[in-house]
Amino acid sequence: MKGRCLCGSVKITVPENKNVHACHCGTCVRWNGSPLFSLSYQQKLDISGEGFIQCYQSSEWAERAFCKKCGTHLYYHLLGTDNYELSVGLFSAENEFTLEQEIYIDCKPSFYYLGNDVPKLTEKEFLATLGSQ
Repeated sequence: MKGRCLCGSVKITVPENKNVHACHCGTCVRWNGSPLFSLSYQQKLDISGEGFIQCYQSSEWAERAFCKKCGTHLYYHLLGTDNYELSVGLFSAENEFTLEQEIYIDCKPSFYYLGNDVPKLTEKEFLATLGSQ
């Protein structure tokens, strides 16, 4: 799949993945104004336009990247790993994505609700899955 930022300065090519995750943690909601709808990858990314990428270390363990020309949110990266959560908005709307799960559901603001019948993990439940990996 080929994705790009709004202005086209940053382009990302990744293997096909149609499984979207929604994160409702406070940092994702503050960063996006909504949940982070993302595609998970555990590999180095094929990126062109790296000179347009600005990273912000949002915690001790992660950074978030955006295009410094147009501001498009690109990814969440777990530091010291090849684990990336790419913004689904980078990819064409013609892709038939499927919401696979919601995480940090107990942190979700009350003004919206996603009605999809998918697993919904609390912060504690989600963090427990990380400990088992």
